[in-house]
Amino acid sequence: MPESIPAELVALRQRAEQFASAVLIPAQRELAEGRALPDAVRGNVTRAARDAGFFKMTQPKNAGGSEAGPLAMTVVRDTLAGFNTGLDAWVFGPGPGVLSGCAEPLRSRYLLPLLNGEKRAGFAFTEPGDAAHFTRAVMAADGSYVVSGRKSYVTRGGDADFLNVLVDVEGEGRAMLVIDVHAPGVVLEQRFDSLDGSHHAAFRFDAVCVPADHLIGRAGEGMPRALRQIGDTRLAIAAKAVGLARWSVEFVRAHLQAPHHSGVALGAREGVRLRYAELRIRTFAARSMVYRTARLAEAGANVVNEGIASKVYATETVGEVVDTAIQLVGGNALIVGHPLERLYREVRALRLAEGASDVLRLNLARGSLDLNLGVL
Repeated sequence: MPESIPAELVALRQRAEQFASAVLIPAQRELAEGRALPDAVRGNVTRAARDAGFFKMTQPKNAGGSEAGPLAMTVVRDTLAGFNTGLDAWVFGPGPGVLSGCAEPLRSRYLLPLLNGEKRAGFAFTEPGDAAHFTRAVMAADGSYVVSGRKSYVTRGGDADFLNVLVDVEGEGRAMLVIDVHAPGVVLEQRFDSLDGSHHAAFRFDAVCVPADHLIGRAGEGMPRALRQIGDTRLAIAAKAVGLARWSVEFVRAHLQAPHHSGVALGAREGVRLRYAELRIRTFAARSMVYRTARLAEAGANVVNEGIASKVYATETVGEVVDTAIQLVGGNALIVGHPLERLYREVRALRLAEGASDVLRLNLARGSLDLNLGVL
């Protein structure tokens, strides 16, 4: 549980609180008042995060990172999200993702530049709904791969230098290939912004020639690698969700205790109290679930099911908490620039990221009913 973490993680949480107060809140204010451009603020936050030791927490030790464990990362993500600055993503450096443990030349050409912030990666997993075939790769006579197909929702693809693409290698199964976005035959079909303000893209691959040494691991390992990255991200999303839920509950608390034009604080009304109490109950349950999952992951347990449950419950909880918060605060919370207005857009996207809630429910049920797997 959050209240029973070891002393070193209590100290880490306090450091994160101090960082949010000293760096993130002033940076958020600068952006809101138009006194600084987003790129400048991002640079300042990232530099401060490097100095404070947060930037490298998501990166492996063999590449110069501190490689924090699941529980430490949960503590920091939950704490930073609890300030609702919208700047948390700029605190942590990019993780290795599917490039984790890759060999040369991928390590030098892509992994290390990615971790150092010199290159940006996109994750090309999702096929368009009208695709007749999965994105395919055929091996040429020289051992290279010829890739054809489309990816409809390439995460961070709009700003990427290279893509980690899941393909179906003829006769060998799914594989992950690194493809440069400027390689001949790579077509950026569309850049788009999602509801939460993130940037993504759709790509087409027209007989793209990919060197043999751009294969990550071995053919046939592609889907497990992709799902491992997605699984790791689910716990991160859940930790962020419970932090945002905590912020929302405290925001509502202050609003309900404030003077009201009726002469009686809103928090004095029984119906309002019932709804407020439910927010606190759901947030407590979600946070407890996320920390328990993080502890199991820290101990080396397989937490695929727990990660699914945490992601589904935490993201649906924060959605309900923010929606109810807006209802209790009233119309002002819908004005562009209000913290709940921005938050409403952000948390809605979380229920789809790294697996829609109902898809994850079906995955969990299949594992239990059909495969007799998992302990949840």
